[in-house]
Amino acid sequence: MNSTWLRRFTTAAGKGPRLVCFPHAGGSATAYTSLTRTLPADFDVVCVQYPGRQDRYGEAPFTALGPLVEAVAGELARELAVDPGRPYALFGHSMGALVAYETARLLAGGELPSPRRLFLSGRGAPGPGGSAARPHPHDDADVLAEMRRLGGTDQDMLDNPEVLEMVLPALRADYRALGTYRWRAGEPLATAITALVGDRDPVVTVQEALAWREHTSGGFALKVFPGGHFYLSDRIGQVAAAVTEGLLATIPAQTRRLTLP
Repeated sequence: MNSTWLRRFTTAAGKGPRLVCFPHAGGSATAYTSLTRTLPADFDVVCVQYPGRQDRYGEAPFTALGPLVEAVAGELARELAVDPGRPYALFGHSMGALVAYETARLLAGGELPSPRRLFLSGRGAPGPGGSAARPHPHDDADVLAEMRRLGGTDQDMLDNPEVLEMVLPALRADYRALGTYRWRAGEPLATAITALVGDRDPVVTVQEALAWREHTSGGFALKVFPGGHFYLSDRIGQVAAAVTEGLLATIPAQTRRLTLP
């Protein structure tokens, strides 16, 4: 794959359905390494790499969700056009859930097929007064306090000035993008949605995750896992099984070539 935006963490692209993964705020494509290696080998798992981190550290990160979504959707459209008949789905965690959702909305207005399913994790559904409209931290102290509250990051790393100097610019930008995001009303997606959430997530309630069902006219499923905001770190096998089951359920039986992990 010759793309600035997309990464694969397996030696070869599988011939089965494609799953495109969107990282959380401050996160990178490597956040999905474990999920990539746990899903069936025939899946083609592609992970989005936002600017301003890891091998894209020298690029300015986006500070608004709209331009980020447009850039990602344009890149995905080029990639999908190479093999338009391959079924695909989008998976996003936390901020990545919003990026995946808005990307699906943008792709729905294009000529290429829409994703078969959205997997939206660790994020409440947007809407007037919804969880996506909550204030987000902007100054460094508040950002670091939020990271400690949510977990999912090596806490010793947060006390290392050299590491913080590298990760804070992307975190600041991502939280600014989240803080300025405003949901635009529109028709529900025809794409099926699976919402995933930890039962002890400090920022997303199960009821807020359930509200994603209002954003689709297709199928909907809610998966609740033991754990907090980063429940998937400890539940990779269960998450992979839910993704496999949900994606294969949207593919005609005669085209299924995989079994559940």
